[in-house]
Amino acid sequence: MQKERYFSTTRIVMIALFGALAGVLHILKFPLPFAFPGFLEFDFSDIPLFIGTFALGPLSGCLIVVVKLLIKLVSVGTANAFVGELANLLIGFGFVIPAGLIYRRLRTMKGAILALAVGSLSSIAVAILANRFLLIPFYVNIMFGGSWEPLLGMMRGLFPNVTENSFYAVYLWVSVLPFNALRCLIASLVSFFVYKHISRLIARLNRKLAPAEEGKASGRDTAVVIIVVAAVLLLALFALLRYFLWS
Repeated sequence: MQKERYFSTTRIVMIALFGALAGVLHILKFPLPFAFPGFLEFDFSDIPLFIGTFALGPLSGCLIVVVKLLIKLVSVGTANAFVGELANLLIGFGFVIPAGLIYRRLRTMKGAILALAVGSLSSIAVAILANRFLLIPFYVNIMFGGSWEPLLGMMRGLFPNVTENSFYAVYLWVSVLPFNALRCLIASLVSFFVYKHISRLIARLNRKLAPAEEGKASGRDTAVVIIVVAAVLLLALFALLRYFLWS
């Protein structure tokens, strides 16, 4: 019996669709100034990411993260020399890898709940570490020339007594932690209740796309892989051109 190819037509199409939807939702982010500093902007891009990971597995989930960020870079560019995108990549992988691996082994309701919980905790932990060791040092040392005042000024609307010495304690545990917990909670709840419906649609799409002849499947899958890889490479090229030529 022939082993089923991992990158089937259906899988490639779904990675592209989930990635595109996540990319659009990532662009449509908005602040929650009543609860968090204005530079922490909320979006719903984790919902297609979580659902795609459950439906397609951890490797496909990682590819969805990559497509999402490429679409964002091509559409609006980067404001921080790709450091923010690197942090988003790590935060996305922080959910996708543990959650996808758990749900691949335990495809039950309890397995889904465990995967969402572990993936969310992992993603929150990565977000805290990325902010502490990547984002904040980059902004202070590179973007603001070693000055803490711009960041402190953005924080003082909510935390008037914050200082350079207390910044990390306030920012990481009173802003980053609850912000990312809210992000993961909303995405987890939506994903939990709609995943089964999405998985049935994917199964129907797979049956519709699967040709009767094995030879046709192989040729078409190869063509789809080439088209999607070329599209992703073009997105990456446009993102780099946007940064180096038009920023």
